[in-house]
This record gives sequence, C-alpha cells and structure tokens, in this order.
Amino acid sequence: MEPIYLDNNATTKVAPEVLDEMLPVLRDHYGNPSSMHSFGGSVGALVKKARERTADALGCRPEEILFTSCGSEGDNTAILSALRANPEKRHMVTTRVEHPAVLSLAKHLETQGIAVTYLGVDGKGRLDMDELARSLRKDTAVVSIMYANNETGVVFPIPEIAALVRERGIAFHTDAVQAVGKIPISVKDLPVDYLVLSGHKLHAPKGVGALYVRRGTPFRPFLIGGHQERGRRAGTENTPGIVALGKAMELAVAGIEDENTRVRALRDRLEQGLVAAIPDSIVNGDPASRLPNTTSIAFKYVEGEAILLLLDTFGICASSGSACTSGSLEPSHVLRAMGVPFTYAHGSIRFSLSRYTTDAEVDTVLTEMPGVIERLRKMSPFSAATDDKPSCTC
Repeated sequence: MEPIYLDNNATTKVAPEVLDEMLPVLRDHYGNPSSMHSFGGSVGALVKKARERTADALGCRPEEILFTSCGSEGDNTAILSALRANPEKRHMVTTRVEHPAVLSLAKHLETQGIAVTYLGVDGKGRLDMDELARSLRKDTAVVSIMYANNETGVVFPIPEIAALVRERGIAFHTDAVQAVGKIPISVKDLPVDYLVLSGHKLHAPKGVGALYVRRGTPFRPFLIGGHQERGRRAGTENTPGIVALGKAMELAVAGIEDENTRVRALRDRLEQGLVAAIPDSIVNGDPASRLPNTTSIAFKYVEGEAILLLLDTFGICASSGSACTSGSLEPSHVLRAMGVPFTYAHGSIRFSLSRYTTDAEVDTVLTEMPGVIERLRKMSPFSAATDDKPSCTC
C-alpha cells in the first residue's frame, strides 16, 4: 500500500529531479573532488556548481557556504565556533523549545562551565522579545534561536531577533532546518552570522547539509584534518549528496509559491476539518505565524503513540507531539514549555505536508481520524475529572 506520508518535518521524499542529478555522480563521476587530475577536477566542478546553487537560494556568496553532513553538525559547528572565537565570553542564550541538536549541546556546555540562559515561550509558542533583551550580557558569546519550530511550525521573528543581537555585538545562530524551502529566506538582508539547513528536509537525501557563515564572522572548524571546504571542515566531500542538495535548493526556491498557497490550503483544510469533526481537539502553536506545511493538533484523553499505531493501519504516516518512551509518561519538551495541559499534550499529533501531498490523501485522513480518536477515547484511562493529571502513577 502506498503510504499517505504526512511526516515531512521528519524527512522528505527525494525529488525525482534531485535523484536524476545524483545518480550519475554515484555511477560515473566517482573521482575525489580534491584530486589534482582532470577526472577529479570535473567532480570538483560539480561541487562548485552545487555551492553556487545553494548560495543563490540563500542570497549569499558561494564562499559563505560550508557543506556538512546534517543539521546537527551545522548547529554544533556554529555554536562551538562562536564560543571558541570568544574564549573570554562564557555565556550562551537559547530557547526551551529548540531541537535536541541545540538543547543537548547546551546542556553539555553547562558541564564545561558555560552559563546558558533558556528563554521561555507563551501558550502559543511565541518568544518574549523583552526577555531576550534582558538575557543578553557582556559575556554572552552566542545566541541560538531556531527559525521555525519542528513540532508546532511556529516561526520566530528572526529578523528582529538578529537585529537586536547584532546591536549588542553578539554572534547569532539560527537553526533553519525546518524553514528553508518552506518560507522565503534571504541572508543578504538578514543579520545572522550562522544559518543551518539540512538536505533531507527539502527533498534531498539524508547525510548532507549546509552551514552559512557570514563573511567576516570569526570561525573555528569543528572537524580537523584535511584542507576541504577551504580548511573549515575536514573530510572528503560527499559529492553525490552535495550535488543533490544544490538541485534541491534550486527546486525549493522555485516551489516557494506553491508551498505557501496550495500546500498551505491543504494544511488548513486538514486542520480545520479535524478540529470541526473531533470534539476536545485544539491546535498547538501560533496560527498567525506558522510554517505553511505544519499543523500540531492535540486530542484530549488519548495517547499520541496509540493514535499513530492506528493511523498506520490505514497507511497514514504522521508524528507524535509526545516524546514518550517505554516507561515514561512525559510529553514533549516543546508542549511542556508552552504549558499545554497534560491530557492534551499526550494526544498531540503533528501532520507535516509537502509538495507531493494530494487532496485525496487529506480526504483519507479526514475520513479515518475521527473513528481512530473515538475508538481510543472509549479505552482511555482518563476522565474529565483528571484534566491535568494522569489517572495513575505508573
């Protein structure tokens, strides 16, 4: 059965056009792009073209693009570079709703003597700009705030945030993994020092990403070794992945209008249809500032993982807004930070669409989801009297 794939914030299908450019590199252009011979040089030319495509898509210079293996590597590289370039500064600012690539690093840095301020969000997942301003100190080396949240799709006001941080002479990093390809982004007029993206979020394969480093920004490499990436990132270039990313970035720019019209309309129809058909359901996040492809909907008195298992029987792929694991009843850190009530947070499901999502697929979800929730609520250990507490302590 062909899956109804609505989990595109986790990973995306490789675009056919991307695969068409990638396969000849795997099959024919297998030379090392750093080799001196012409065969290797021809492969190096492919890397150069991909760098130019990526730079054009972001509105920057090719030399400001550094290819990585993924978003996590890019985030780690940027934050650690900012700290190492300013060793006398021992403070970092981030948010409570970041991806683990940033949050886990921040927790690790605290064990190394770095002070970290974690900014909160309100019930709609929005930051308080005044709290951000108050958190900035003379010893702040870097501020790291994601462009858009991977669970709720909430888009943060990065231009205003970056401008505020720049006024204080502090390096600014944004994890834009979920935002690139979904909303227009041009670093030409955006005062960010580091911006991270990942290929598998925009229809390129897994294992390739990019880090934008603004020209003039102090930089310290994360991977030490060879001279690749102008000495900024050691390791033989993943040429097939890099070529694929370049093409995917080109396609992403061309598809921005479709993403923000047709895909947004599909998302809205899915969201509104589910909320209308299923009692005690709410949308998580700021409806006025979200990615066009993302909706996080909380269904009261049910468990997210149970919803996913039943949806899977209909071939529907989505994601739970709950980070529950065996033996744990803790909902996701994002929903906890937003103050979503326990009985809603545990039943949160994220649907993330793409350019390949169809009306028929949305129709299937609208048809099957009400029955799934009704079935699970009949088995639920929760009741209206236990709105904010589990019915057991197991």
